[in-house]
Amino acid sequence: MNTSCDILLITPPLLQLNTPYPATAYLKGFLVDKGYRVDHADLGIETFVELLASDSLEQLFSGIVFEKISEQHLRQIYIQREAYIKFAPIIVQFLQGKNPELAHRIASRQYLPEANRFKAITDLEWAFGAHGVQEKAQHIATLFLEDLCTFIQETTSPNFELIRYAEKLSLYSPTFDKLLEQLQAPADPVMAIMESLLQIKVEEANPTVVGFTVPFPGNLLAALRGCQLIKREFPHITTLIGGGYPTTELRNLSDTRIFNFTDYIILDDGLSAIHAIAQRHIDKSEIAKLQSTWYLEAGKLTFTPEIKEDNAHFSEMPCPDFNGLPHHLYLSLLDGPNPMQQLWSNGRWNKLVLAHGCYWAKCTFCDTSLPYIGRFEPKTAIQIADEMEQVAKQTGSQGFHFVDEAAPPKLLKELSLEILQRGLAVSWWTNIRFEASFSADLCRLMAAAGCIAVSGGLEVASERILKLIKKGVTLSQAAQVTGNFSRAGIMVHAYLMYGFPTETLQETIDSLEVVRQLVQNNNVQSGFWHRFAMTEHSPIGINPDNFGTKRTTTCNQNVFANNEVPFSAKLDYNLEMIGEGLRTANYNYMLGLGFDVPLSKWFSGKTPQPTHAKNLIKNYTDSGLELIPTDYMKVIWLGGDVIQVKDGEITFAGKSGTQTIRCTQVQSEWLKGITKRITTRELEPMTYKTFKEDYIQCTGEPLEVLIFGKQGSILRKCGLLIF
Repeated sequence: MNTSCDILLITPPLLQLNTPYPATAYLKGFLVDKGYRVDHADLGIETFVELLASDSLEQLFSGIVFEKISEQHLRQIYIQREAYIKFAPIIVQFLQGKNPELAHRIASRQYLPEANRFKAITDLEWAFGAHGVQEKAQHIATLFLEDLCTFIQETTSPNFELIRYAEKLSLYSPTFDKLLEQLQAPADPVMAIMESLLQIKVEEANPTVVGFTVPFPGNLLAALRGCQLIKREFPHITTLIGGGYPTTELRNLSDTRIFNFTDYIILDDGLSAIHAIAQRHIDKSEIAKLQSTWYLEAGKLTFTPEIKEDNAHFSEMPCPDFNGLPHHLYLSLLDGPNPMQQLWSNGRWNKLVLAHGCYWAKCTFCDTSLPYIGRFEPKTAIQIADEMEQVAKQTGSQGFHFVDEAAPPKLLKELSLEILQRGLAVSWWTNIRFEASFSADLCRLMAAAGCIAVSGGLEVASERILKLIKKGVTLSQAAQVTGNFSRAGIMVHAYLMYGFPTETLQETIDSLEVVRQLVQNNNVQSGFWHRFAMTEHSPIGINPDNFGTKRTTTCNQNVFANNEVPFSAKLDYNLEMIGEGLRTANYNYMLGLGFDVPLSKWFSGKTPQPTHAKNLIKNYTDSGLELIPTDYMKVIWLGGDVIQVKDGEITFAGKSGTQTIRCTQVQSEWLKGITKRITTRELEPMTYKTFKEDYIQCTGEPLEVLIFGKQGSILRKCGLLIF
């Protein structure tokens, strides 16, 4: 880290350990563009790696009294503490990609001590195959770390978890009391390491302003302890917090005690707000206008609202700057064989944003009233591709995770073309809506451009509830779109919901049947059920009576955090029983098991039989109508070169062999020429109108005879895309 800077941006413990959270990179890029000297640090990964160093573990174990450990699996770890002290840093390095040859020893299960997490281990040969040594070793190494982290949590640091810290303290915090109690207590071993690292960072950087990003509840306590240290050791430095947590939870703040720790709390994207704070404290500008910011003015709590005309436009944002983050420290964890879960924790994915906000912004359970959802502003495909190239150079990784609420189909189409035209060797995944725009050919285009997975909200797989929550998709659309992605080789993950107000037990069971069929038919490869939560800023939270539910709180606003709203709803089933059954069924389906088990067997209570036909999803998937091209659709050729034209046949080279099409000599010659003119190397893809007119001019026949016949079917398989 360079000595002396204007602004130091910190990601506090704990977030994903495999890749940097992008907030500080976006802020750094923006602030550097404004002329400030900016450094940033990820104290999450640095704290974790330091915690599992041998010296730290020796000190941690030395402070534990064996007789006070009550659980047998924890006593087992303590007894084997020398092995954990020895192997923990070695395993951290292995999961960082160093010493990959160690995989064989780890996979043998004769190398590492095994405690509680290994009791539920799946059949490794079945899950990873006889040749999946590296993945098997990653899984075993991850379980080893999970056991050790559980020990640390249970014996010395009750707020510590593998990828979060003190989340329970902040999940529902109507007052500041519990957080204040923790802030006044001595630092536990995890926080002591974080504070020591922070002190070194601040001394080296010598900043005027230090900002902490708090995207989730689990980052709040660590951020405030960091602010507390700065107030104590560096009282001249201005501190601020911002991010997803304050944006959603602290919009109606009235308790001022948090300002004993931080000077400012920023809401929303924070760009113009942090710029104004920098102008005030670094440039000493008296005319700097604070916005979307909480602070104390002469001891009085003050909030300056958003100034829309001063907002930084997302489309004009410079490239995020990931330089300076410890890319060599991140770990690739593998806690199970589920392929989508692996993407979240395994691999160095550069997190980027295609567009600010959500292009749909209508779902009734979503925070659509807040700017981070409601204000939609995309970047162009050229801008995004430029950023991908720059960020890949910064991080050394060619993998990207676009973290949008829902990536716009039109922009994904344009970006895929841009990636193909530039010949970028990238892999990427993103969040989408299962809408009809994702045709089979668009999915194939995305796959060719490096898309490996998508995740989307199927929510409650019920036609009535989908309409009620204004999801904008139907079950038949979802089935066809997930089928399109899967056939293109793109993995599909579905977010699922239960407990939505007015949802009946029958609808819940029918939803599970839809999921069972989606997985069995390979439309969906991964899914997760979560219990519905009502939030303050969603349409249902703002007008609960419209959805057959009521708030149960006695006051309209808490003095500290306000987001999740306690509510009552008339449901004809037990939420705990249903939730457990849904998760059990889903776990088995993800492993390819239990498709023939009656749905009632997954639940401890009585449930009805599903009303859906057993072939519902297959019929929906197969009934997808052949897309009728319109004049302004694009046409490209992803297939191979023509090998020969002979005797009314044309033969194309393919990735898995050759394909031959029988046609007239004139058609063959036309295909030979046109496939060279519609490759992805062209700067502007040909329109279907031009494609059609060119065929008529050359052959004198209507194109439809070729495209919608047997020849056209083979051409589409070979690589002709119309989208």
